[in-house]
Amino acid sequence: MKRAAFFLSDRTGITAETMGHSLLTQFESIEFEQTNLPFIDSVEKAEEAVEKINAAAERYGSKPLLFSTLIDKEVRKIIEQSAGMMFDMLNTFIHPLEDELGIKSAHAVGRTHGMGVYSTYKSRIDALNFSLANDDGNTLRHFPEADIILLGVSRSGKTPTCLFLALQYGILAANYPLIDDDLESSRLPKALEPYRNKLFGLSIAPERLQQIRKERRPDSSYAEYQQCQYEVNAVEKIYRSQQIPFLDTSAVSIEEIATTILQTSGLERRLHG
Repeated sequence: MKRAAFFLSDRTGITAETMGHSLLTQFESIEFEQTNLPFIDSVEKAEEAVEKINAAAERYGSKPLLFSTLIDKEVRKIIEQSAGMMFDMLNTFIHPLEDELGIKSAHAVGRTHGMGVYSTYKSRIDALNFSLANDDGNTLRHFPEADIILLGVSRSGKTPTCLFLALQYGILAANYPLIDDDLESSRLPKALEPYRNKLFGLSIAPERLQQIRKERRPDSSYAEYQQCQYEVNAVEKIYRSQQIPFLDTSAVSIEEIATTILQTSGLERRLHG
């Protein structure tokens, strides 16, 4: 069984897509064709969206599911006239909040992911630049300023996790790869000793690591199962002997990895994205 699902927003659509996707994952027997329609901020764009929705309804013979964070009443009214089934993700909560708080909401477009307060936007960009500048142990010069330093073997998820922590929470995240020399010694590199309280390890199942490495460098010793198994066993031995908290990332989403790191390390979010 297949159904169409649309994420509709007057801005990026990230909120509608995140919330809608979370709901759809609860229905494993259905395959969803998911489409993000961002920046629907005019009558013309709303009408174009309706054409796409109606085409999907005809294609699948069922109502497309519409997850919306649209603010503009005129735009919403046009979308509601489509052949889809609307789930208004903001108004579901806005009215009860207005009643409880005793005030009317701003009904302003783009509050969730817009620039908002410039200092908040700047913190996000500064954190992103920090993570990019301190990726893969390129330099240790800025490690004293880091909030967290992720460790792991190559392709265990260090870089994407650092970038997510930066963009979502404004965390100054650096990462350091543990290479063969480190793994053979079974010790923490001396350069990391001063930052012991900032370290967090990432691990991964050898099978998953091999799969990822094969996509990057097929037919190489780097991607052989035996090499992957050796590196994972060796890095986990270091984590345990040095009492470094770590997480197996094999079947965990990046959101869950980031949340676990924050909870385990006790880090305070600089941003509340």
